[in-house]
Amino acid sequence: MSSLEKVWAFREETLYPQHFGVASRGIFPLDVELFSKTFGQNEVDPRWLHLGVFEFAPTASRPSWLYVSSGGSTPWETEPGEYNIDDYSWLGVEFVMEAPAQADWPIRALQRLLAYQVLLAHGRLGDYTPLDYGHRVPAGGTVDGSASSKLTFWAIAKADHYPSSDTLPSGRFDFLHAVGITDQERDFAKATSTGELIRILSSNNAFPLTDPARPGLSL
Repeated sequence: MSSLEKVWAFREETLYPQHFGVASRGIFPLDVELFSKTFGQNEVDPRWLHLGVFEFAPTASRPSWLYVSSGGSTPWETEPGEYNIDDYSWLGVEFVMEAPAQADWPIRALQRLLAYQVLLAHGRLGDYTPLDYGHRVPAGGTVDGSASSKLTFWAIAKADHYPSSDTLPSGRFDFLHAVGITDQERDFAKATSTGELIRILSSNNAFPLTDPARPGLSL
């Protein structure tokens, strides 16, 4: 029977290297300040501070730097005897983002999205649905925190160049791929669908990569 620790290790030491290569830096965990200053949450479950983000360097098949969360699929609230691979493991999601160069802003962005998901799932931010495919969420400024970027929202999509879901001994989870979009692109997605926007972004080399310097599309 797999313990929580073995599930955790299997995700980080087996699944992630299979999908994304070798991690270039250790995990960047969430902290109390993120919950308190960004979301006004001063009461933090200590387990949430074990969630974090990994960075993966480019590979022979992927030229981008890739960032992925770890912990959203850890079975924090399920005993090993109750694991079911047909059910979602805890939040049932991990977030992914790609950038053109190694940077710290994707780490901060994914930390924010993961903390937001935790709070949504636990009803801390009102009666809002946790993030899923097709959702759009404000970046809290620009995606990289600069004054020059025009990308101010995240669109959540399903990538097709790595598995969109996977299974742990504790259950399954989905990879939610976040890509930066402009206000106008967000409005287009609201009028049509996020899927249609992603299709257009893909055809313009603006998905799955988030380049904070890219100009917005004319839609």
